[in-house]
Amino acid sequence: MKSLDIEAVQAFVLTADLRSFTRAAEAMDCTQSAVSLKIKRLEDGLGRRLLERTPRMVRLSADGSAFLEPARNLVAAHQGAIGSFGLARRRLVVGISHHVVGAELPLLLKRTSAAEPGLVLEMRVATSREVIEEFDRGVIDAAIVLRHDNRRKGGEIILEEQFAWMAAPDFVHHAGEPLRLAAQAAPCSVRSLAIDALNAAGIAWTEVFVGGGIATTGAAVLAGLAVAALGRRVAPLGTIDVGPRFALPPLPTRDVVLHVNARDRQAKNSLKTLAAAIRATAN
Repeated sequence: MKSLDIEAVQAFVLTADLRSFTRAAEAMDCTQSAVSLKIKRLEDGLGRRLLERTPRMVRLSADGSAFLEPARNLVAAHQGAIGSFGLARRRLVVGISHHVVGAELPLLLKRTSAAEPGLVLEMRVATSREVIEEFDRGVIDAAIVLRHDNRRKGGEIILEEQFAWMAAPDFVHHAGEPLRLAAQAAPCSVRSLAIDALNAAGIAWTEVFVGGGIATTGAAVLAGLAVAALGRRVAPLGTIDVGPRFALPPLPTRDVVLHVNARDRQAKNSLKTLAAAIRATAN
């Protein structure tokens, strides 16, 4: 067998992690067909089928599962060899909205770090408003936020966030009683989105919990204390959309947008990987 093409191995690892040829191509800054071709040549060289391809998803074959960890180690060793000459480490500061990340944050960080091991990633999680303020002051290199109006143009749309009324499966709400609501503290835009929708529909509500992010708001929801307007993609595992059950008004969607100040190659590569990883959570 010929020696392995390191880019093909990297393409395989990214496709396996992101569960998508498209997302892997975004992270590698190439076309989907190029990624597919690299992996096909890798499979031909190994004489093994690594990925099972279907119209809706990509998954590892038995041989792919066995090869994945050694492939990770090979990519890491290659990147370590390149970085053995003491190249300067780059600190990348990224601000990200509370409502853009949930329990998958550790996985996002892992994927981004693996793409550029010489990068020191500093991530600040706050409201979209606070993140944009820091971005405009030049305090952070990139901002990943929800777009709530059209006053700020530009930026790369990563995905369209779908919001829903999320609650524990055993949450109880009696007709005629105010809806028990959990939300982040004002001036959270998603809080306003939920309250405006309820007020417009003439539905009485009462706030029973004020959280400091998806983790705390989600905990209140899982405990059965209240309903919360959350992105379906980042809502805590085990919660369900109770909007239809209680005849709650539909919630509008919001674009998740990436704004970038950094222009160096290392930073741009890491941000491509992070954006692709976020998109992959919507699959």
